[in-house]
Amino acid sequence: MAASSSLRRQFDLLRRAASFRLLFFATLASGIGTWLAAIALTVNVYDLTGSASWVSALLIADFLPTVAIGLFLGSLVDRLQRKRLMIGADLVRLVVFAVLPFTSSATAIVVLAGVTGVANGFFRPAVYAGLPNLVDDQDLSFGTSLFQTADNVTWGIGPLVGGALVGASGPHLAYWVNAVTFGISALLLSRIPQRALQSAQALSSGHLRDLQTGFHTVMRSPALLAVLVAWSIAMIGNAAVNVSEVVLATVTFGAGPFGYGFLAAAAGVGLTVGSLAAPGRVERFRIAGVYGIAIAVMAIGVLGAAVSPDVWVASAFVLLLGTGNGASGVCNALLVQRGAPDVVRGRVFTLIMSVNYVFLALGMALAGPLTNTHGARWVWALSAVLYAVAAGVGYVLVRRARGVDGA
Repeated sequence: MAASSSLRRQFDLLRRAASFRLLFFATLASGIGTWLAAIALTVNVYDLTGSASWVSALLIADFLPTVAIGLFLGSLVDRLQRKRLMIGADLVRLVVFAVLPFTSSATAIVVLAGVTGVANGFFRPAVYAGLPNLVDDQDLSFGTSLFQTADNVTWGIGPLVGGALVGASGPHLAYWVNAVTFGISALLLSRIPQRALQSAQALSSGHLRDLQTGFHTVMRSPALLAVLVAWSIAMIGNAAVNVSEVVLATVTFGAGPFGYGFLAAAAGVGLTVGSLAAPGRVERFRIAGVYGIAIAVMAIGVLGAAVSPDVWVASAFVLLLGTGNGASGVCNALLVQRGAPDVVRGRVFTLIMSVNYVFLALGMALAGPLTNTHGARWVWALSAVLYAVAAGVGYVLVRRARGVDGA
């Protein structure tokens, strides 16, 4: 019921807010293409090398630029025009994927993936930093939820379509389709007035001073600290779950690849439900309670899956885990959007995302050896503890925050 009411509000927002609608469909188009191409890139590199190490290099090339941008270049999201920054990122990605069909070297593919990683590192923070300027504050939770839901849907659709395309005709068609999606995104973004995405461009006090301003903004705000600290703890849990999930499904439960896919699908359904339901909860209750409960639900879900007798029971708990994760994601975005002034919001987003990703990488590095030595059940149980700690930290910090519950 809450999800259906939230969905009606979101579709109404799409109908009456023209600039918001353009931004939504721009990010939807590029999101589907990005996930589609991720499959093509992975298959292409592995076919060329036959090495999982090259696949790791590909993922790192896409991942590391976001961290570097957040730590060293995040202020550009506020100092430059967000509209031009997003269009520029789309055009860079269009060119990269138009070039990829003509490459036959794994090294070249990894380098080009790094270029797209740089563009991605600017595009996503600019989108979420500009979003609060496109809707009224009372609609912000519903607008953010719609973006999160679309992201979750593209997560499911993109790899499925990408796998079908690559299986039928190889990776090159997927590259061309992705290039087209970025062209569509750039065209839609060009129709949004610049003033609609940014109340004012930040004046520079020098690059280092600009970065310090973003850091100090985060450290002085309980709402922003909650996303920085609590979600970084949760990200370690997420990493452990993601790394050990295949072992839990195929070895612990003996369910094979289908069981692994079934668990992943259950998480995807949960993410969608959670992101749809979150704005209704935020509208009725204080966001501190919603945020704390959402992460606590993740703890319950992962612990239930850890002690489940088989993959079918575990999938119900994984759906619960995904629901909490989806709702938490909406709360994370809202806390930054309402906790940071527009002139610094871009660098705050990039800084927090970077730190979160550092902890995600740390969790991935630790999860593999722990899974090998102690088994997937114990790793998931450890994740439940991490989520529980994150829930408590998040609730305490957000409860101290002001101005994050909307008008």
